[in-house]
Amino acid sequence: MNQKKNMEHSKETQIRRITYYEQLLDEASAVLKAFEPALEAYQKIQPKIAELDRYYGSPEWRKDFEASKEGKLPKDLPCGVLSEDGIDHLLEDNRELLAQLNSLE
Repeated sequence: MNQKKNMEHSKETQIRRITYYEQLLDEASAVLKAFEPALEAYQKIQPKIAELDRYYGSPEWRKDFEASKEGKLPKDLPCGVLSEDGIDHLLEDNRELLAQLNSLE
């Protein structure tokens, strides 16, 4: 009788273990499936982020910034790119994300 009880307990333990790891597999699979397209888009945008970085440090950006500050540009022209914080925050966020991705290795 005791042996039968141990076998039943062992089977229940095995079922709980398999169920637990099946849930982990499902959760990890869902996260990876959702992450893959975002990672692909992130990789594709890197050249454009590098282009923004070059523009931000360029004489052209300074010229555009001054023109905006002096009111020489159309009032309805979106100029978020001329906000010193706008590009700077984006570049910092990108550096932090790259560091996080590199630390996963």
